[in-house]
Amino acid sequence: MSATQEEDKKPDQGAHINFKVKGQDDNEVFFRLKRSTQLKKLMNAYCHRQSEDINSIVYFFDGRRLRAGQTVDELDMEDGDVIYACHSQGGGLQADHGLRADQRQWSYMVFDHNRL
Repeated sequence: MSATQEEDKKPDQGAHINFKVKGQDDNEVFFRLKRSTQLKKLMNAYCHRQSEDINSIVYFFDGRRLRAGQTVDELDMEDGDVIYACHSQGGGLQADHGLRADQRQWSYMVFDHNRL
């Protein structure tokens, strides 16, 4: 048997991948997943280990935000890669400053006439 045939017969070579999820606090959690497993499983496990709400964390790999339905194969991940976990940032106004509902609607639409 040639060397290339032996490499093709190794079933575990590409079946799993080892990587880590690094949080904003530099805490690292190590994972091993099958290449065909959806990242939803990883996201749930990470949040459970960190005692975080699943909706409060967003994940990034290679500068792109990850979706729960993606797989390791879809992302072309390699052994030892890093996924970054960040707290999601909410946007917009924190308080309505005592405005009525109809005033709040228009307060978001104000623009600078000097820039036109």
